[in-house]
Amino acid sequence: MTSTAGSTERTRTTAASRAEHAGRIRRFSRAERMVHRSTGLLMLLCLVTAACLYLGPLAQLVGRRTLMVTVHEWSGIALPLPALLGLLSPAFRADLRRLNRFAPYDRQWLRAALRRTRSPRVRPAGKFNAGQKLYAGWIAGAVLVMMATGLLMWFMGLLPSVSRTSAIFIHDFLAWAIVIVLAGHVRKAYADPETAPGMRTGFVSRAWARRHHPQWLDEFDELDDTLDAADEPGEPGGSEGPDEGGTAQGRASGRPEPRAARR
Repeated sequence: MTSTAGSTERTRTTAASRAEHAGRIRRFSRAERMVHRSTGLLMLLCLVTAACLYLGPLAQLVGRRTLMVTVHEWSGIALPLPALLGLLSPAFRADLRRLNRFAPYDRQWLRAALRRTRSPRVRPAGKFNAGQKLYAGWIAGAVLVMMATGLLMWFMGLLPSVSRTSAIFIHDFLAWAIVIVLAGHVRKAYADPETAPGMRTGFVSRAWARRHHPQWLDEFDELDDTLDAADEPGEPGGSEGPDEGGTAQGRASGRPEPRAARR
């Protein structure tokens, strides 16, 4: 049977998304990881140059104030660019939709978090938990406000009704809030043994996904089963050909690998 480009791509997608042999599954695509790294580097550049401008002893040590101002301004302007370019990636757009939707189990997660209940059993989550969704929404809004106030400080004639002093106050106050929130974000990421490596490599273990993001793992398995079924080539005689992505038992039976077997 001649393979088409679509069937070949689907087989590759199934093989890439199913790291079952190593007990790991794909959490983030290459495009998503590049967006995260680029945004993180630009944010770090903004914070470092801001510190060189705002803190007196550091400003005297570094000097080159004009250069620091220029780097700070343009790194701030470029901050949304990685996310805008990431919209070209279907995986990135799918994750944006996940971040923008609150499910009933997200409310359960928040109630458990407010009660400081840390058991994963009472904190169900999809690919992103409720805390991550709130963080993503907050940091996106904060970046937009920082850009707006920064432009008002840069081009004072944009909104004559808003004084430069007001823009500076909001900009500085929000900058300190971003520092605190980002510090918590980094601490939480490195406190978990799989969160940071998962963003770096794109893969996490099934056990970790089952413990912290069970709803997402169920969604992943259902999609995997659908792709398995689509990849099963049938013949008129009723016998079915081999499935490249399944186990030996799955190939022998001609059925997709049972979900319980993959766990």
